[in-house]
Amino acid sequence: MKTPADIAAAIADGALLALPPDYSLVSMETVRALIRRKAKSLKLLGVPILGLSADLLIGAGCVAEVETSAVSLGEAGLAPRFTEAAEKGEIVVRDATCPAIHTALQAAEKGVPYMPLRGVIGSDLVAGRADWKIVDDLLIVPALRPDVALFHARWADEAGNVWVGRRRELATVAHAAKQAFVTFEELRKGLDAHHHVAAGYRAVPLLRWGDPVVAGAPAFDALGLEGHVNGLPIDMSEVPQ
Repeated sequence: MKTPADIAAAIADGALLALPPDYSLVSMETVRALIRRKAKSLKLLGVPILGLSADLLIGAGCVAEVETSAVSLGEAGLAPRFTEAAEKGEIVVRDATCPAIHTALQAAEKGVPYMPLRGVIGSDLVAGRADWKIVDDLLIVPALRPDVALFHARWADEAGNVWVGRRRELATVAHAAKQAFVTFEELRKGLDAHHHVAAGYRAVPLLRWGDPVVAGAPAFDALGLEGHVNGLPIDMSEVPQ
């Protein structure tokens, strides 16, 4: 695969597509490629919430179902296309919560059919989820195995190692999914051997061998990288606090 359009072509209509929140970096160019190819009946999984990428896909008619803890544009407010589609009954909405989604992905990552957690019992979410069970004061959540995990990263190498920093949910969903696609800003050769991508940082060996990492995001995106302006790193010490 050479371009985000290649990734979009490999994501089948009807796939369960796991997307991170905006702050964890979304492969926006691939999202736009999905819209351009007129993807249909996608099922979106928020890891653990959805943002601009989901709203665009919903507005373009690419989505049949969402499972998420929220759909939000953050400081920009509600996600208008999601809100409209949900109110009109144009998409199926499976309400979830952050701990449940993380637990379900961890179960898939570990290869077990379910995992227990606390903290959700007593909420009205449980009543609406026939697949969640309460056993001995524990909530039993079935594993979630997305067909595709899709996200963006700052650095990657030829072997499929991707630097995700503190966003460990990206590692979890990449391991849980049947296949993971990652776009990135910069290729760091030899990352696999040394895992050092910048002073003071280490790469996370994230993806299975053979899963593609593809360059192709524009230098500047609506969901830009923190600490970067127009794709170029800036010295955050010079930014007024």
